[in-house]
Amino acid sequence: MKVLITGTEGYIGSRLAPILMARGHEIVGLDAGFYRDGWLYSDPRQLGLVPRTIIKDLRRVEQSDFEGFDAVVHLAELSNDPLGENRPEITYQINHQGSLELARKAKAAGVRRFVYASSCSVYGVGTGDFLNEKSPVNPQTAYAKCKVMVERDVTPLADADFCVTFLRNATAYGASPRMRFDIVLNDLCALAWTTKRIAMTSDGSPWRPIVHIEDIAAAIRCVLDAPADAVNGEIFNVGQDSENYRVREIAQIVADVFPGCELSTGKAGADNRSYRVSFDKISTRLPGFSCSWTARLGAEELRARFEQIEFNKETYEYRAFTRLKQIRYLTRTGQIDGDFFWR
Repeated sequence: MKVLITGTEGYIGSRLAPILMARGHEIVGLDAGFYRDGWLYSDPRQLGLVPRTIIKDLRRVEQSDFEGFDAVVHLAELSNDPLGENRPEITYQINHQGSLELARKAKAAGVRRFVYASSCSVYGVGTGDFLNEKSPVNPQTAYAKCKVMVERDVTPLADADFCVTFLRNATAYGASPRMRFDIVLNDLCALAWTTKRIAMTSDGSPWRPIVHIEDIAAAIRCVLDAPADAVNGEIFNVGQDSENYRVREIAQIVADVFPGCELSTGKAGADNRSYRVSFDKISTRLPGFSCSWTARLGAEELRARFEQIEFNKETYEYRAFTRLKQIRYLTRTGQIDGDFFWR
């Protein structure tokens, strides 16, 4: 297929694009370029597998940008809860309205498949039971609310000529050239390596499902390969049941992988987000899909990468590896305006 991936210069996209290119897909990227300052490492396996990328805000895409493509994989939004809450009105402009218009223009241009990276954060506050794709959603933040709204508003676009699939990814982790240290397992590993301490400010009791970015890439690959009638209009939680953890359990896994690391917990926090998710549907109904990673394997991957690149505290704290820090920097220095457009 000829595939347009939005967010190719982001955390997931920078690993997804080479994976799909290695399988023979023709990939073109589209990215706003907010995080180009951050590059953690180079992977020899990806040499020569770098897509041509259009630097453009998704709010300014035109129908002509999608002409000639068989599929669009849409990753590019303001990603994670703290960034979404920073300027909620901009989050709604980009993540909801921008994504909806992007899907409409892709369909009008004749694109046949549209894969949207949603999130398990739509479940927000769970009941303690395992939540599946038919469970009520309960989003707690602007980021999660936008995911629900995009699913709601893009679903009616699905028809025999426009196959739409929503992938509700668990919280991502794993090494990426465009690294993020504002997500739980990555952050805990970086703390363990640079400080030898994991001092949690909460008691770590909330539940979180987590998934490696290579398993997210595998889900996207399987959706692109699947017969349209198997995935059209469908929502899939992306992950595996065994990878639902309390946050303190993730911290303990990290402490075990990083010997000599001191682990401590705090008091119960004010954050009420907690959910366990069922991944039975994707494991039984998405042809060819299975997860290959666990939290422990992910922590071991990061430890090996940190050792290889002589990872240090200064790199860990670099603004481009934390979404909110980077956007505030670009705003403060006048590189983007109050609406997050490049000046």
